[in-house]
Amino acid sequence: MLKNYIKIAYKVLLRHKLFTFISLFGISFTLLILIIVTSFADHTFGKMEPETRLDRTLSATFFTVKHTEKGGISTGPIMSYYFFDRYAKTLETPELVSISSFHKRVEIYKEKKKFKFNVKYTDAEFWDILEFTFLEGKHYNNSDIENINQVAVISEDTQNKYFNGNSCIGESIEIGGKNYRVIGVVENVSALRSLPFADIWVPVSNVEEDIYEPKNQAEGFPSYFALVLAKDKSDFPKIKSEFQKKLTEVEFFNDKKNLIVGGVETYQETISRVFLGKGDKVNTSGLTILIGVLMIMFMLLPTINLVNINVSRIMERSSEIGIRKAFGASSSTLVGQFIVENIIITLIGGFLALFLAAIVLGIINNADMIKHVHLAINWRIFYKSILLCIFFGFLSGVYPAFKMSRLQPVEALRGGQS
Repeated sequence: MLKNYIKIAYKVLLRHKLFTFISLFGISFTLLILIIVTSFADHTFGKMEPETRLDRTLSATFFTVKHTEKGGISTGPIMSYYFFDRYAKTLETPELVSISSFHKRVEIYKEKKKFKFNVKYTDAEFWDILEFTFLEGKHYNNSDIENINQVAVISEDTQNKYFNGNSCIGESIEIGGKNYRVIGVVENVSALRSLPFADIWVPVSNVEEDIYEPKNQAEGFPSYFALVLAKDKSDFPKIKSEFQKKLTEVEFFNDKKNLIVGGVETYQETISRVFLGKGDKVNTSGLTILIGVLMIMFMLLPTINLVNINVSRIMERSSEIGIRKAFGASSSTLVGQFIVENIIITLIGGFLALFLAAIVLGIINNADMIKHVHLAINWRIFYKSILLCIFFGFLSGVYPAFKMSRLQPVEALRGGQS
């Protein structure tokens, strides 16, 4: 019987080309957008090199500094190295804590050529928490930090541009009037991975200012961030609590500032606190619910479209329904047929969306619109999207089919008119 359903569905889809096109367009376009959005999200926040330990990693990036006078606030990635060195580096529970700057764009010249590179200043622990793939050489260590050695790790892209792709270990690259000796080359890091991303990494002790001198806790935008590697994920609550306790001990050098709100968090917790939280409260459940509601609402668009199309399509087939009922076809048989038709067209739309997504993601990757981004299809999300789409396809087909299947043969032959 299923084989006959599929044959009938195939003939119906070919007969009603306009309805078929509109249905396929709605389903495939909806899934296409979902696949692209989730691909970006997975590439930005998912587990991938060099952030392979996200299940044990927390970060401190986004803070709010509230002022006593006039009620003003400063917010964003604005905290100084001194702040993290005093209140994050001294945490006892984590396995490792790293302090690094956000990447800063610099112009570098070589033989009358100008290059624009992103430079990040890091400590040695940065390389122990993150797992970069080294193509040549190695990273710098605590000795290089303490001795303020002018050494650098560069990306493969920097090697290709500045050194014409030649081996460059031991060669020099000038940054801000200083000559840095290249000691390592790593694979390119996507610009969407904002914490590890850079073109050139150098020891944090090479910055112009004295990073260890007591000063205001907030420095500028963007400033520094901390990466915290836990021994085990179960230590997260203890680490967060320990850091929050330290925030109550912050010494302010400017009387106008009296409160710092922030924390060591996962990416999801930071996003939740910034956009959905109140004060220092984290609302990850709210973020999950919001994303779920938006996704369901987005999927409802093609569902409503399918319901309207199915009503029109089934009304056109009222004569067929009347004849089949006159020859003894049961209501369940007719409902089953229309549901199979809907599921088939949904699956066709899903695979069409997959094909289109592969093309669109390939265009984005080749266009180099975002530095070193290589987007791939998130199969886990695709499977869930297909299942959700089938579910809505089922709902959009079952009501009009059931309504028509309940008609008497004579009534159906009249197009549903009493």
